[in-house]
Amino acid sequence: MKNHIAFVCTLLILSASFYCLANESQTGGITEKSVYFADIDSLMQVKWPDNRTITIVCHGHSVPAGYFETPFVDTFNAYPHLWHRALKERYPFAVINVIVTGIGGEDAERGANRFEQDVLTHHPDIITIDYVLNDRGLGLEKARQAWESMIATAQAHNIKVILLTPTVDKGSDMNDATDPLNQHAQQVRDLAEKYHVALVDSYAAFKAYVQNGGQLDDLMSQVNHPNRNGHDLVVKALMEWFPE
Repeated sequence: MKNHIAFVCTLLILSASFYCLANESQTGGITEKSVYFADIDSLMQVKWPDNRTITIVCHGHSVPAGYFETPFVDTFNAYPHLWHRALKERYPFAVINVIVTGIGGEDAERGANRFEQDVLTHHPDIITIDYVLNDRGLGLEKARQAWESMIATAQAHNIKVILLTPTVDKGSDMNDATDPLNQHAQQVRDLAEKYHVALVDSYAAFKAYVQNGGQLDDLMSQVNHPNRNGHDLVVKALMEWFPE
């Protein structure tokens, strides 16, 4: 608990510098935060009896699935659940259903193959996609094709999309542009710009934390899975798309 409180204090101190770095990857052709979710923002402010359920599907690999130190799954400290709670604080009249379709060890190609059956069947309003950590085994081209398939399918159904760059793998080099994790993270940024969808740059958030004096171990439960502090960073970036 003390470590978590200290982390939160550090996060507040670093918030201004993180905002600047993270927004370097969320401007340009990427959709504007003030408009992309404007319709859903309005729906989530409607009171009973005129409201309806807003459904969010978090699709991806072990991180959204809630794996901390494998095989332990800490569902209620992973970002889908934490984001659900944050949204409910922001929208007290909304009925929000957050569904997790993440599978540990899965890459985007397999995620795309089950996209219609496991994701679209929930008729979501928003879909998050988070696969980069495992996409390094696919390579950039196959990963891009899988991500584009999921994005295009969602857009054909008028579903809003949030793409996530990866949380960190301690075995990768955040400062090496040729490192595969960096390359895949950049590809996700490029896809967000190409398709004008929302981007949550988790990778930039982790990098900013370290550049501003934090220790990477503060954010990690094992080499490739974030802990509660790391998931909190992702939630902070997600909530920037739903400002008060």
